[in-house]
Amino acid sequence: MTDFLQIQNIRKTFPGVVALDDVSFSVVPGEIHTLLGENGAGKSTLMNVLTGLYHPDRGEIRIAGKPVHFTSPRDSLTCGIGMVHQHFMLVPAHSVFENILLALDNVPNFFSRKIYKEKIQKLIDEFDLDLDLETPVWKLSIGAQQWIELIKLLMRDCQLLILDEPTAVLTPQEAERLFNVLRQLKERGKSIIFISHKMREVMEISDRVTILKKGRSLETLSRGDFDESKLASLMIGKDKIPQWQKSLQMSDEIVLDIQGLSVRNDRGLADLDEFNLRLKKGEILGIAGVAGNGQKALAEVLTGLKNTSQGRIMAGEKDITNSNARYSYIAGIAHIPEDRKTIGIAPDMSVDENLIMKSFKNGLFRNWIFQDKKAIRRNAKDKIEQFAIKSGPDGTPVRYLSGGNIQKVIIARELSEHPAVLVALYPTRGLDIGSAGYVHKVIADGADRGMSTILIAEDLDELLKLSDRIAVMFRGRLVGYVDPRNTTREEIGLMMSGEKGNLSDLP
Repeated sequence: MTDFLQIQNIRKTFPGVVALDDVSFSVVPGEIHTLLGENGAGKSTLMNVLTGLYHPDRGEIRIAGKPVHFTSPRDSLTCGIGMVHQHFMLVPAHSVFENILLALDNVPNFFSRKIYKEKIQKLIDEFDLDLDLETPVWKLSIGAQQWIELIKLLMRDCQLLILDEPTAVLTPQEAERLFNVLRQLKERGKSIIFISHKMREVMEISDRVTILKKGRSLETLSRGDFDESKLASLMIGKDKIPQWQKSLQMSDEIVLDIQGLSVRNDRGLADLDEFNLRLKKGEILGIAGVAGNGQKALAEVLTGLKNTSQGRIMAGEKDITNSNARYSYIAGIAHIPEDRKTIGIAPDMSVDENLIMKSFKNGLFRNWIFQDKKAIRRNAKDKIEQFAIKSGPDGTPVRYLSGGNIQKVIIARELSEHPAVLVALYPTRGLDIGSAGYVHKVIADGADRGMSTILIAEDLDELLKLSDRIAVMFRGRLVGYVDPRNTTREEIGLMMSGEKGNLSDLP
């Protein structure tokens, strides 16, 4: 079969960094081709080359055998390549129909809404999608918004669809629905590049897998020639995934008691509504829920970044309701934020400086009124070694680090003061197997020392693996608690969609 896409010997460099070095692979019509690689392996750069955002320094891209040169995303779209990004490009105040229409070329100034609606509705019906064209986007779930992005590309008749971590914000039921749609598209001859860190999904959906490592394409394997362990060993190479053992010991002491919490967002709607939660000492309490159901508001309230409209938060005997971030930190609550690059770090400051951002007033790092540079460097060396941070030369701005290493810098800083409670919001989002395994080990080791963790995550496999209990959220409320040792992904998925609840507080 003739390849739809051929990538040959692609190289792309940035000042001081080789992002891609001799990458080659191909995609045939009617194939789901997965790209696997650690953070910093070059996946994002390669997709930016494919979608016309970057121009390669060397190499060739062929579509149906013909060389192409992309100077903009429009060139890539014209050649039939479209991408569903992790962050959707939608106008929240506009309807589903208007958002799809905005993505189309050559729509005349005077057009028939009826004709365009019929075309779009036909696609919605073909794939049995639950979408109302007149609904404003802001009212839709994240899963429904992803369908809009997919329909935009299908309306443009894209032949190659690139999906970047598409299940990160979906319930198990929504993810299975997406896979069914991808299989339908495959049967119709569409090509799909699938990017995911979830091995179970890779095994289920992939026809072929290409492994990237350090900007190079290592190997392309066909279904039947790979399993989870082989893919993991190729991705990680000589690096080892950190090993950890979950402690089954958990105190009955309550370290955090959240009572009747309500939080309003900028539109006056409830992000949290009469929300209750209890966290025990040394417990890893998983929080499951589709993104946008109040998890971020919960993390921000606990870490002093947002105020409540009613309710109370007790940290032991201390009332920390409506505390500021500094007071929450003093009260022993550490925070791994959702957006590591925007909130978690000062991107232009060095790794050394980022590691003391919460303790720079500490006498250990001061010499009278001046900063003690030697002490700050010693602290950084210790933390870099302890947390296995690949930091580059001394003085390197932290923004030049890979996502996994930025996350390690944040974790090293947050845990350096030995907090009583860690609020971790999507701590492994976008991380490779090795980096995610490292985060899991840090949380499990912390529990052994008596640290309690509220773990907010999208990956149910991760929650089932790490958590002592799992609390499920839906529309800002606690639906119930489940025991991960005797609960299925499907049962939790039903609770995440509001269809089932269990408010019994498990031991």
